Amino acid sequence: MLLGYVRPHRWTLLAGALLSLVTGATGLLLPLVARGLIEDLSDDRPITGALLLLSVLVLANAALGALGSYVLRRTAESVVLGARRALSSYLLRLRISAVDRSEPGDLMARVTSDTTLLREVTTDSLVGFGTGGLTLLATVVLMGVVDPVLLGVTLAVIVVAGTVLGVIVPRINRASRQAQDAVGVMGASLERVLGSLRTVKAAGAEEREERALHAAAEESWRQSVRAAKWSAAAGNTAGLAMQSAFITVLAVGGARVATGAISVATLVAFLLYVFYLMSPIQQVVGAVVQYQSGAAALSRIQETLLLPAEPPPTGTGTPVGADPVPAQKAAADAVDSVDSVEQLDPVAPDGPASLSFTDVRFRYADDLPYVHHGVTFEVPPRGMTAFVGPSGAGKTTVFSLVERFYEPDSGTVSVDGLPVPDWELDRLRATIGYVEQDAPVLSGTLRDNLLLGRPDADEETVRHVLETTRLDGLVGRLPQGLETLVGHRGTKLSGGERQRVAIARALLRRPRLLLLDEATSQLDAVNEAALRDTVAEVARTTTVLVVAHRLSTVTSADRIVVMDAGRVRAVGTHRELVAGDPLYAELAATQFLATAP
Repeated sequence: MLLGYVRPHRWTLLAGALLSLVTGATGLLLPLVARGLIEDLSDDRPITGALLLLSVLVLANAALGALGSYVLRRTAESVVLGARRALSSYLLRLRISAVDRSEPGDLMARVTSDTTLLREVTTDSLVGFGTGGLTLLATVVLMGVVDPVLLGVTLAVIVVAGTVLGVIVPRINRASRQAQDAVGVMGASLERVLGSLRTVKAAGAEEREERALHAAAEESWRQSVRAAKWSAAAGNTAGLAMQSAFITVLAVGGARVATGAISVATLVAFLLYVFYLMSPIQQVVGAVVQYQSGAAALSRIQETLLLPAEPPPTGTGTPVGADPVPAQKAAADAVDSVDSVEQLDPVAPDGPASLSFTDVRFRYADDLPYVHHGVTFEVPPRGMTAFVGPSGAGKTTVFSLVERFYEPDSGTVSVDGLPVPDWELDRLRATIGYVEQDAPVLSGTLRDNLLLGRPDADEETVRHVLETTRLDGLVGRLPQGLETLVGHRGTKLSGGERQRVAIARALLRRPRLLLLDEATSQLDAVNEAALRDTVAEVARTTTVLVVAHRLSTVTSADRIVVMDAGRVRAVGTHRELVAGDPLYAELAATQFLATAP
């Protein structure tokens, strides 16, 4: 998985690795030049050449090292960028069912915190292990050339340290994974509070939520400290090994100099190599330690990429196996619309869509009860269909299945006679305008929100939709008009204004199928009446589905679908249902706060 992120940057990574190797090579020559310098001094030979070569090697080592470090770190940042782009794109395509089972704060931590660790993994682990390992091997070879006996002493100390590291490294992996999980939990806790901060304040629950946040932060701290403890133990073990090697080499080498087995220059050169050996050993150990942290992050990223996702958009704009002829005929049939509706032109060129449910059964999870128990109904092109029924009857779920946020367990949902799984997903959703029950508004400007589904809409179209939804007065009052920031989740707008923004956003898409889920519940009587008239006009040229609890909305519908306990119990007009369905009659008399006409 890591190599997959690195592959697009393999050549710059290779260049940085080669620079690191050249830097290491210049460093390896320094002890040999130093030994020659000492021998020249001992034999009274000129040392100008050796000093000049030593100076050139030192400067080259510093310059190449700096350049190599820059190239590697730039490449590492590019790897992080690629991972974040890939992961964020995948998150946007997650199935709603996968999002329902996840914590948004934890998913955000995987995009931000976990991907950051790839920076160190790329440079310290991949390159560090490769260049450090090669430099370590070259250093050992040169140490063997200088004196094989002292090399054996050095390797014995390193083997002992390696055995200790073999015990420590797996603990680093476990601690790092738990630390990253704790960061995700903390992010989820924070997102939970900030997403409902008004509710928390209104309930006077700040102190309780504060304790929960602090507990999550402390758990993250504990796991991070645990990981730091084992990482420090690994680093200190490597450092202790090199110090022990230096002392042992100094003692054994001093004895060999005393017996005449080696010269002082040889001992000095070997000691310099011992010093130089510290860097590649620390590089290799650091690479192994850093990889353990990175492996934990990679594991969490991999878990995210295994979540079920929707297929990426194809961009062809044609439903699989669809025949455009019926849609064109429907468009021709819609030509007799009134002038005001033609000016708004909310209908896509293909004409209004038809919809049908055939024996649909659905539940949100395997451990939850069914929401739909064999739902069957048909909605012809054009006109308004209202869905009514008690809370929990499955009305909103109808819209979620049409949008293909979820897949039915059995049965068929069809648009234009074509089952929705046979549609290309981007084409299906381009056909639909959807106003959710809570009418969410995104952070940004009012214009950003209106053009979310149709960024190419011209000013005249936007102006007309603003007038239709009675948002023109709001825009006139705002200090910067359409460029005014609406705040996080639209907090600077009232509930009714957010609903009107959501409706305007849906109308700008020129949908063939318009889904309105309690879209006017927060509007005052005047604005509701105006929008109700607009929806009635739109229904003359497109197909409108409405979930409603107000009698004024229901009575103007061409047909009403009465749902109860996940089933369709009756379909008809308001007058027919009042006379023929007891549940609807009761709803009309009580929940709708009105009596039958």
